[in-house]
Amino acid sequence: MHLPPKVTDRAFARLTEIGAATQGQALRIAVEGGGCSGFQYEIALDAPKDDDLVLEKQGEKVVFDSISLPFLENAVIDFSEELIGARFTIENPNASSSCGCGTSF
Repeated sequence: MHLPPKVTDRAFARLTEIGAATQGQALRIAVEGGGCSGFQYEIALDAPKDDDLVLEKQGEKVVFDSISLPFLENAVIDFSEELIGARFTIENPNASSSCGCGTSF
C-alpha cells in the first residue's frame, strides 16, 4: 500500500501568500536524476497536468507527477523560515542519505 506525500498547513499558507492559485499555478514537487547523491528535488510553480496527483487545500494545490510519486511516498512537504532564508522543504523517509544543499538525496 502506497502512502501519498503530505503537505503541511504552513506550506499551503505560503502558497496563499504568494498567490499561486490566483495565477493558475500549483507547487510542483518532482524528483529528477542528478544532484550530489543521485537524485534531486525540483520545486517550482507550474500548471497542474492531467496525470498529476493533486493535493488541495483552500484552493491552493501541490502536484506530483506519476514518475516522482514512488520516490516521495509518505514524504512531508513543509515551508521553513530560518535566518538563512525561507524555502519549501521535503522530509523524505525514502531518502537513504541527503546532502547539505537540501535538494539532493
